[in-house]
Parts: sequence; C-alpha cells; structure tokens
Amino acid sequence: MPIDLTDVGPILADICEDAGRLILPLWKSGLTVHTKADESPVTEADQRGEALILDRLSTAFPGIPIISEEDASEFGTPDAIGRQFFLVDPVDGTKAFVRGDPNFTVNIALIEDGRPIAGAVTAPATDETWFTKESSAWKRASGGAAKKIAARAWPDGAAIALVSHTMKPETVQALADTYGFATSMPMDSSIKFCRLAEGSADIYPRHGPTMEWDIAAGHAVLISAGGELVSEDGSAFVYGKADKGFRNGWFVARGA
Repeated sequence: MPIDLTDVGPILADICEDAGRLILPLWKSGLTVHTKADESPVTEADQRGEALILDRLSTAFPGIPIISEEDASEFGTPDAIGRQFFLVDPVDGTKAFVRGDPNFTVNIALIEDGRPIAGAVTAPATDETWFTKESSAWKRASGGAAKKIAARAWPDGAAIALVSHTMKPETVQALADTYGFATSMPMDSSIKFCRLAEGSADIYPRHGPTMEWDIAAGHAVLISAGGELVSEDGSAFVYGKADKGFRNGWFVARGA
C-alpha cells in the first residue's frame, strides 16, 4: 500500500540543502571531471551529493525505490518501477558547475502514478531553495523563512523564454516564432522551472532529450505554483518510463 507522501516537500528541501552544503566547497575548486559512458561529465560533487541523498532518503522513507542519476549511469535503470518512487539528480548542470557558473542544482522528486507529487530544488551557489508544500510552491534561503510563490500570467508582448546556453540564435528565433515569446534568457539546469514557478519568466520549450531525474523536481514545483508541463503533442507528461530507460521526449513548460 503506497504511503501518503504528498506533503514531504519540506523534508526533501532539507535534504537538498544538506547535499548543497556538502558539494558547494567543491565548486570552483578545480576538481577532476570524469566522462561517463554517455559522454556526460561527472565529478566528486555528483558522487558525494548522491551518497548523502540516498542515505537520507533510505532512512526517512524505507522501502520506497530511488532512481538516481549516478547510480543509473553506473548500474543501469530497472526494467520496471512501482507506483511510488523517488527521482534524484544530485547535481543538475554539472557542466555549469565545472565552468564555475552558479546555475547548478540539487533535485529530489517523489513520483506517484506517473506524476510528480512532491519535490525540492536547491541552488547552492545562490542559496535558493524551492519546494512543494500543501499543494503550493514555496521558496527560501537555506534554513530561512519560506515565502509562497506563484507563476505569473502570460504577459502579452513581454514574455520571457528560458533556453539552453548552447542554443543557436536561429533556433531561438524559430522557437520564438512558434511560441510567441518576446525575449530569451540562457540558463542551465532545473533552475529554469523554478524561475517559471516564481514568476520571473514564462516559458521553457525543450526540443531535445532529457532524463526524468533532470526535470521531475522542477516540474513538481512548477505545477504547485500554478504552471504546467506538457508533452510535444499536448498530452500529459508522465514519469516511470522504465521501458525507455527513464528518458524523456520533448516538452514545453509554462507559467500560469
């Protein structure tokens, strides 16, 4: 029988912040970067952060499966997953972390029946944490008082899109023609979802692959703030795609 965990966001926020404090001293430290089998980078920060998160989740929520990026990279993903499980990305935006940019995050999401029902995202370099609580979204500095946040309505003629740092200008223009945003801002990691959730931007179109652990926590925060994330064809976005190795297709995330 699945446990009712719909309001575990504050607990996940605490764990994310603890992991963030662990990895932050490694930022700009010149640590060694290794290359995984899929050619993506991994560092000691990813490994240390993941170890802490897995230990804390296993202690707090025994028996609930955890799918985590580095563990999946080393040992593969399961062939099937139950109704309820955690998705963990200990450092989303590893490339930004290695470059010394501040836009990297720690992410934990709880999935139930294919939907993210709770989540937390911490940006250690900027001391920001976003998390779900009582069907709403909140933001705080680590250990500080939290404030409720909400996505904003689409501002006609002034909508801001968040896009990848590596996106070519002609690709950005094609997206602007498709979605009708006025300006774009390059940004790494799941912070993009959180900026939508707090009303700082309006749309994040992702016409390329991601993994479920990359986006689940940010997705949880966004929908709790009144935003949405839909698949390319407009259908609901689902998690637990074990048959696809937990790989996502295209999606569009929007504010209110």
